[in-house]
Amino acid sequence: MTVWNLMLDLGFIAALLLVGVVLRAKVTFLQKLFLPASIIAGLLGLALGPSGFGWIPFSEFVSQYPGVLIAIIFGAIPIGQAAVKWSETIGRVRNMWIYSMAITILMWGGGALFGLAIVNNIWDTPTGFGLMLGAGFVGGHGTAAAIGEGFSSLGWEEATTLGYTSATVGILASVIGGMLFIKYSARKKKTSFISDFNDLPAQLRTGLVPKSQRKSMGDDTVSTISIDPFVFHVSLISLVILVSYFTKMFIESMVTQINIPLLSLAFVIGILFQFILRKTGGAEYVDKRVMDRIGSTATDLLVAFGIASINLSVVLDYAVPLIALLLFGIVWAFLIYNFVAPRIFKKHVFENAIFGWGWSTGTVAMGMALLRVADPDSKSTTLDDYALGYIAMVPVEVAIVTFGPIAMMAGAGAGWMFTSILLGTLGLVFAIAFRSNWLVKPGSQGNPVQSEATKSAM
Repeated sequence: MTVWNLMLDLGFIAALLLVGVVLRAKVTFLQKLFLPASIIAGLLGLALGPSGFGWIPFSEFVSQYPGVLIAIIFGAIPIGQAAVKWSETIGRVRNMWIYSMAITILMWGGGALFGLAIVNNIWDTPTGFGLMLGAGFVGGHGTAAAIGEGFSSLGWEEATTLGYTSATVGILASVIGGMLFIKYSARKKKTSFISDFNDLPAQLRTGLVPKSQRKSMGDDTVSTISIDPFVFHVSLISLVILVSYFTKMFIESMVTQINIPLLSLAFVIGILFQFILRKTGGAEYVDKRVMDRIGSTATDLLVAFGIASINLSVVLDYAVPLIALLLFGIVWAFLIYNFVAPRIFKKHVFENAIFGWGWSTGTVAMGMALLRVADPDSKSTTLDDYALGYIAMVPVEVAIVTFGPIAMMAGAGAGWMFTSILLGTLGLVFAIAFRSNWLVKPGSQGNPVQSEATKSAM
């Protein structure tokens, strides 16, 4: 690999991203689907790249970029994170955390269970095939890259392509199903803030923000005389990845039987770096908005590269069991949306539920997009609650991605044990929540919360 392989691949994907931005801004059909430019770019790359018409000469390394990009995403999460006073917020975010746990474990555990109990007994598939549901749906392309790396190191190289395919199908299910749910619920007056696609601000539909609505990406926390502020923040996350890489190499040289995903170490090292920054006063010069932009940049590139690198021949080899798994996943996600959310939330039930549907089938970004349709003025506390609850969720996801492939590739017995631990953990959480009266009894919410428009008319 030469530096020009990287530059050409980046140039091709950048061109496709710009095409995606233009298409999203101009094509109404794409606007209604809420497809991000990264998804459009990835699909174009898949069609025009080596797996399609072969017009874009991506290098053989294009499928390896997501493994690095996902480490950047997870490494950036802790850097600049404000200290949370849990004693003041735990009561408000508790139920959102329970909902997040339910979605995460039910999607990962449900997929694993379906794979072990049904798919593996009908088709000749690897033991860990069922994890492709959680990796693609609730995880997204980033987690698909991470779980694929874990499986590849253990001998199942096709897992990455299957994970990307699952994630792509999940996003389509997220958008199409989400828009149908919103329109139906608004018509039945089950929403707290009635909204329709035609009522959305232009920037949400086209993706282009007018001057009057633009916000700053961040502040200059260091002087450009010393170093550019953006380079300063990039240097922080680059150092996290560097330390994580050498830590990974050291651990694996000492214990050759283990393979630790780079993203797992990046998250742990990121927490350590943030602790050091706070103790030394350096945290004052880190702007979380800039770190988030770095993470978002890595996400867009990861999604585009991930979809573009899908090996269609592998997808065709696993087509029938993969279709069965994905259909199960869509139905399973609908049951969570329709039956779990109403038993957890007392207020803004639909808004919390539709956000959960978005990220249980697609990504958190898709959940946010659907939430903006149902709650265009951000009057619910859904995102605030999720942001705080997610802090306690990341270790759970990291543990699943780290140990899931190891357990599944160890054989059916270890796979069943891993699945049982997952679902048993959720059962324990619900048992505690039930005994503590945190859950909502069916039908106890009464009539749906009135919409703002309905209140105004009264």
